[in-house]
Amino acid sequence: MRNLTQWLDEYGAGHRHPVNKGLHWLCVPFIVLSVLGLMSCIPIPGIFKDVSPWLNWATLGVAGAVLFYFSLSLPLASGSILAFAVLFALLRAIESLPYPLWQTCAAIFILAWIGQFIGHAIEGKQPSFFQDLVFLLIGPLWLLAFVFRRFGWRSV
Repeated sequence: MRNLTQWLDEYGAGHRHPVNKGLHWLCVPFIVLSVLGLMSCIPIPGIFKDVSPWLNWATLGVAGAVLFYFSLSLPLASGSILAFAVLFALLRAIESLPYPLWQTCAAIFILAWIGQFIGHAIEGKQPSFFQDLVFLLIGPLWLLAFVFRRFGWRSV
């Protein structure tokens, strides 16, 4: 299995053009937000509600992602927990809109992926997840690793 540096370096190789990088900074968080929103709209078994009002498919997906991130980097996994908490707070705000959450999240998802594909067209390279679906989890971590580097924080 690849280590954190290998994943980030391989992902970064396809994200060098400034426009593509900028679009990723805009679109990746919105894609994650919309996926969490869509997952939270999937009906859950009654036992989930009995365990916790927060337990749904989105929180289970986040738990899986964070476990994967912990296998790569304790600091980045910890940072991702904060990032996910912010995204869940944004979802609560989106729920107050006069549209069903799933419709709003579907629109965000489509628009954000259009932005991603425009960025990759400008870059001249296919999205990394065409090679390996794990890169769908690496994209958000790549952004977080940049933030850590910017602040001089260790990511491994």
